[in-house]
Amino acid sequence: MAFAWLSPEAPPGLAPPRKRVAEVEHFGSNPGQLRMLVFHPGRKPPAGAPLIVVLHGCGQDGTGFAEHSGWMALAEKLGIPLVMPEQIRANHRNRCFHWYRPLDVGRGGGEAMSIRQMVRHASREFSSDRRRIFIVGLSAGGAMAAAMLAAYPAVFAAGAVVAGMPVGAARSSPMALLRMHRADPFSTRIGLAAAVRARSAPRGKQPWPRLSIWQGGRDRMVDPENAEMLATQWAALHGCTEEATQDCQDHLPARRRRWARRGSMAVELWTVPEMGHGFPIARGLGKPAPWVLDAGISAVRHIAAFWGLHEA
Repeated sequence: MAFAWLSPEAPPGLAPPRKRVAEVEHFGSNPGQLRMLVFHPGRKPPAGAPLIVVLHGCGQDGTGFAEHSGWMALAEKLGIPLVMPEQIRANHRNRCFHWYRPLDVGRGGGEAMSIRQMVRHASREFSSDRRRIFIVGLSAGGAMAAAMLAAYPAVFAAGAVVAGMPVGAARSSPMALLRMHRADPFSTRIGLAAAVRARSAPRGKQPWPRLSIWQGGRDRMVDPENAEMLATQWAALHGCTEEATQDCQDHLPARRRRWARRGSMAVELWTVPEMGHGFPIARGLGKPAPWVLDAGISAVRHIAAFWGLHEA
């Protein structure tokens, strides 16, 4: 392996999870100047294992978010490596990804290209299944995850956006702040889908990545209407009907709506009515931290199930 583990004196399978996070310094030209962190599970991933990219939110770091949200525990359990891109303060004082800036979300440049290079490097090192690469993010990281799915749809099988934004919602910092607090009231289904297509290479009849969306009903940082618009955007891309195919609560503290096409679930939207701005966890997987909230439901478990990830 080319990865230099942070604790070389301890075999990866014996070191505590945090000690199996390594920084990879040489993975490409890195035009966005991001850090590449990788979590190695306790057992060596077999060739053809999935790969998950985890994007932190503002004020967070890659390792802490992956651990607190439960992604590290899930990766440990399933034997899946994680790629954890990390923003640096020299780029943004609050360590937010620039999900709205055209130079950072377009194909071939900026932060989006840095993340793409990380995925390429890690998938080669781990011999990952290129058909099972996934991306998830919270808040600015969630908006960046959506931007990655738009810019590089052929790279990812599916994604998840938690408290994020629809693709194309803003192109500058002032507009990003405005749209976070008040979703665009003039957006249309056609316009939302067009915003994604404008950022991607021609797709023809190739399917778009599937998407799981999560939103707190009491979020005061990101207008919950943005999650509705994101669901509309990706349902339109997949050719789904405007009305959800399924709408149920399932005795959980959340409402789940799903959009399907030809019997295949393409988009789901989970709304947690009593939750504010953050990533939802439940006891047994993850632990509360800033913007990681005990909501009585584990987003990690449900997102993994939506992606089709199961215990080996």
